[in-house]
Amino acid sequence: FIMRTFVKPWIPRCLWILRSPCRSFHGYNRLLASPLISYYDSINQCEKELPEYFNFASDVLDKWTQLEKDGKRPKNPAFWWIKDEGEEVKWSFEELGFLSCKAANILSEACGLQKGDKVLVVLPRVPEWWLLNIACMRTGTSQLTAKDILYRLQASKAKCVVTSDALAPAVESVMTDCQSLKSKLIVSKDRRDGWLNFKELFAMTSANHKCVKTRSEDPMLIYFTSGSTGSPKMVVQSHSSYGIGFAVSGRYWMNLTPSDIMWNTSDTGWVKSAWGSVFAPWINGSCVFIHHMPQFKPAIIAHTLSRYPITTFCTAPTAYRMLVQHGLSSYKFMSLKHCVSGGEPLNPEVIKQWKTQTGLDIHEGYGQTETVTICANVKGMKIKPGSLGKALTPYDVQIVDDHGDILPAGKEGDIAIRILPQRPFCLFSQYLDNPEKTAATVRGNFYITGDRGIMDEEGYVWFMGRSDDIINSSGYRIGPFEVESALIQHPAVSESAVVSSPDPIRGEVVKAFVVLAPAFVSHDPEQLTRDLQQHVKSVTAPYKYPRKIEFIQALPKTVAGKIQRKILRNKEWGR
Repeated sequence: FIMRTFVKPWIPRCLWILRSPCRSFHGYNRLLASPLISYYDSINQCEKELPEYFNFASDVLDKWTQLEKDGKRPKNPAFWWIKDEGEEVKWSFEELGFLSCKAANILSEACGLQKGDKVLVVLPRVPEWWLLNIACMRTGTSQLTAKDILYRLQASKAKCVVTSDALAPAVESVMTDCQSLKSKLIVSKDRRDGWLNFKELFAMTSANHKCVKTRSEDPMLIYFTSGSTGSPKMVVQSHSSYGIGFAVSGRYWMNLTPSDIMWNTSDTGWVKSAWGSVFAPWINGSCVFIHHMPQFKPAIIAHTLSRYPITTFCTAPTAYRMLVQHGLSSYKFMSLKHCVSGGEPLNPEVIKQWKTQTGLDIHEGYGQTETVTICANVKGMKIKPGSLGKALTPYDVQIVDDHGDILPAGKEGDIAIRILPQRPFCLFSQYLDNPEKTAATVRGNFYITGDRGIMDEEGYVWFMGRSDDIINSSGYRIGPFEVESALIQHPAVSESAVVSSPDPIRGEVVKAFVVLAPAFVSHDPEQLTRDLQQHVKSVTAPYKYPRKIEFIQALPKTVAGKIQRKILRNKEWGR
């Protein structure tokens, strides 16, 4: 997660967001309290008059600090971090602002960074990640190899890298090939030769800091795409696109208010961490809850949800599958009232099992690194299991054909966002240093997401698969998600991934890679194959059944937990 330094941390503040009827923070709060339709109408008007200058730190976080001082915000922390060993950190918005100013001074003084410089941050879920985000938004993961770091440092031309003891050797091993890198900052209790120590500097650095003035369209963040369909691209987001763009989805998809405590389990290297652990909750004045856990463990997740007053929970579909398989009947989630998911499609069977075990719906949302939330099942909306919900303002979402023409309801095409005559402010600015890829996202009046889908008569969008994941077998177009959703309903299937496989007669056929549930690992694979094929035929169109099935121990995934079908597809086609 690469950032453009602009000094003061972007810790969220209040939401002085849009102009027009919501020109002030208090006007915005009144707007949030109004009926859903009224809010949507007002946002559509305000969106045309974005403020000329906007900075998430000064215009959101500092405003919440002032409301906190005035007693106009519930006594709820802004940030709450825990670790299994008993460690705990709680910060108010005022404390968050004070500490983030110190972090910003470290970047501008000790590291010598100026507005417009880029910083690559590679840290796990530690409080410093949030403070440093504040100081300059950067992107990183805790699972990068030296080669991964080399690619990101070279592509971004970052002047500073921030990491921990675990990855410092990897950075050192590629430094000679990174001419732009000028400073290295380590978050550690111990000193390391050639590195500035964040904790030491933090103890002696002043909190006297003036946030720079930034225009709404100035670059704020640069995120690498997940690389699930190719080499990662650098996605540039402006101060307004993310800083203002999550107001609607934070309030109505995530259902957040200043009284809520939001736990989003996303790793810090995934853009969903910015969505659900920074912008959406803080723009609505909510508390961001974080568990340090280095690995996802269903038992720890369930225990944490039952022990702490978490009201809103967000995790990936893979994690929801693991939780329902773990079993939740012995846990009581006394405070939990709203659950959301995103990142990849959520199988209807998992939604059903979660509802049975917890009594709560999962509100699925859909978006990309290039966007904010595109579609969602917002609070109060009828949920159609398996759908992405409806388009969220200010996006006009349509299904289009190869010429950019809108398709009728029920017809499969590309999921697209209208960008003419007016481009939505909460759409990415560009792929940095890649004008060809940027231009390739446009077709006629639309931005093309690269995902295939269908829109029904009520406006619900249904995901079919990435464009390059669609299987064409004997003229039939088959989306992997619908086959995977059928497979997951069988008790033998823990996880699955469906790709195309070469066939001399049909050109290509459906092949399923299946991870078995523990109770079925010792079963006869040939009989299991026949059982699964028959099962898919019985729950979906017969031509969609997997003619080939391979049982494997684990599926290849990105650090964000997304299945990398490209790896499996390349294996099948000998690439």
